[in-house]
Formats: sequence, structure tokens, C-alpha cells
Amino acid sequence: MTLISYIKGILVEASQEGIVVETGNIGYEIRVPLSVLERLPGLGQEVRIYTYLQVREDGISLFGFLTKAELAIFKQLLGVGGIGPKGALGILTALKPDDLRLAVISGDAKAISKAPGVGIKTAQRIILDLKDKVSVDDLLPGEDFGGKEGAETGTLSLGEAGREAMEALTALGYSAMEASRAVRRVEISGDMTAEDVLKQSLKYLI
Repeated sequence: MTLISYIKGILVEASQEGIVVETGNIGYEIRVPLSVLERLPGLGQEVRIYTYLQVREDGISLFGFLTKAELAIFKQLLGVGGIGPKGALGILTALKPDDLRLAVISGDAKAISKAPGVGIKTAQRIILDLKDKVSVDDLLPGEDFGGKEGAETGTLSLGEAGREAMEALTALGYSAMEASRAVRRVEISGDMTAEDVLKQSLKYLI
């Protein structure tokens, strides 16, 4: 059972050591990866951080993320033997969540091993343990394509067009990472077909 699902309050401190969010006259110290630090609002502004609470004999620590999807991949990493919260945070500092998913899907152990304290064997274990838990669909959330969530706003059609374009690019010999990055650079509108997305994506690969 999760004791603290998220913390919503005012961002009062932010550094490589973590952040402090004040709510109810209490300042919560939360450790976050670099990918979160880069997207935080300014000091004094409101922020919502989804958290993971670690309780140990020597203390209690909070780890936080801006989205539930980021928290989910963090928890998936914790399910890999030998990886604790600090190690998982280090991996998500070296690799953004989607880059980690791409590395798992494409079997790129070298990319994962760039994280501090992660060797090739550990990277291979991460790929083995997570390969059935992530998919290309995880890389195409509607919000990343500029649309609001829900079928009425076109999220599903945008996802389908992007997904089909990615499949076409991988069929042409591009890696999953290359295909995803190219598709994400396309400003997809609701009336675009997979072929339209594919043509524009290729511009970023040639």
C-alpha cells in the first residue's frame, strides 16, 4: 500500500540533491532524477510530484516524478534484482524514461550501462526483466503529440498514426530508438495519416 501517492504544493528548493515541496506548512525533501529537474516550474510555483516512499532502519526517503508513467518505470526498475531506489534514480538520471524503454525494446545494453554503477551484465538483466513489461505503445502517449487525453480529442488517431509510422520505419531498418525520436519530432495533427507521419519522419532520418 502506498502511503503517499503524490505531494502537491509550492516548490521552494531545487538542486541536484533534490527538491523541497512545501504543503500544509511542511517541507518535503524529495529526490528526483535530472529529467524531472529540467522540467520543473520556477521556485514559488505550484507543482505536483508523484512519489515513492522508501522506509529503512536508518531513515525514510521520498523519490519523486512529474508523471505516473515515470513513477511506473521507476517501480519496474525496483523489480529488477540488485537495483534499489538510488540505483533506479541513477538510471533515470542517465536515461530519460522513454530512452530507457527504447533501450529495453531494442536490447541496447550499452546505452543502459552508461548509468553510474550499471555494468553490461546489470543492463542485460534489466532488459531481460523489463522486455515483457514495456512496448512501443508506451512511447506514444497522446499528450506527447500535443493533444488532450480522450478519444474525443483525437488521442487515439494520433497514437495509431504514430504507431504505424514507427512500425514502418523499423521495417525499413531503423532502430526502435531512431524511429521513435523521428516520429516525436513531427507535429502530428488529427487529419494526418500514417503515411503523412512517415514522410515527415524520414526527413529527420536522412
